[in-house]
Amino acid sequence: MRLTRHALLPLLLAAFLPSLLGACATRPTADDPEAVAEFKQNNDPIEPFNRGSFAVHQTIDRYALEPVARGYRNVVPQPVRTGVRNVLANLRTPVIFLNDVLQGESRRAGDTLGRFVVNSTLGVGGIFDVAGNRMGVRAHDEDFGQTLAKWGVGEGPYLFIPILGPSNPRDLGGFGVDIASNPLTWVGQGAAVDGLLWGRAGATVVDTREGLLETLDDVNRTSLDPYATLRSAYRQRRRAEIGNRTGAPAAFGTGFGAGAGEPSAPAGR
Repeated sequence: MRLTRHALLPLLLAAFLPSLLGACATRPTADDPEAVAEFKQNNDPIEPFNRGSFAVHQTIDRYALEPVARGYRNVVPQPVRTGVRNVLANLRTPVIFLNDVLQGESRRAGDTLGRFVVNSTLGVGGIFDVAGNRMGVRAHDEDFGQTLAKWGVGEGPYLFIPILGPSNPRDLGGFGVDIASNPLTWVGQGAAVDGLLWGRAGATVVDTREGLLETLDDVNRTSLDPYATLRSAYRQRRRAEIGNRTGAPAAFGTGFGAGAGEPSAPAGR
């Protein structure tokens, strides 16, 4: 049976489920209220599994993601990299628009639709962010994980998945819905189509990792526990995104669904 891109996420979840069930952290006893409060705040009941996944990801990042991202920065001029980021953000616009609508955000939906029309035409397929730079209509990001949160669905326990990065059951499920709802997912079959889609995914990973080189270098250089630092940053950022607030810490999260200039990538070493 041919493995399609639509079947990839369920297979990943099925592969991780047995490990998740056997890797629960020990809950502190009630006679240590500070430890209990910290345990609840972290929302990381399967921390041993997550730290193991983080270690796997660190190795992948050290030997693959980071070197490729640095090579990309060194070889490709900044204007070209900006154009690539703009195109990737423009391709994601239909998913953002759909989630704006599902959340009842009519003004933001109008902004998203207007950006797509302007940047796809005057911006030459999204290479130039004419809507943002010339018209002041700035990009924002929405995904189905945020939509579920707006609908009252709880986040569930914290998860760390190699390559995908920090997540939780709500956001991981939302990531799958975002893939399914993207028109590019259904453009057709064949090697050429699959090549374009996987190429887009690869370009998104490289672009977002390049955009976080300094941020992750700083975390790894200054943090006593990079895992805990990135967990906190991800959860803060998701709360800010759900509340449509700006100025939150840099995000490292499921789906690499970055808006222009706001990379959302997996954690680095």
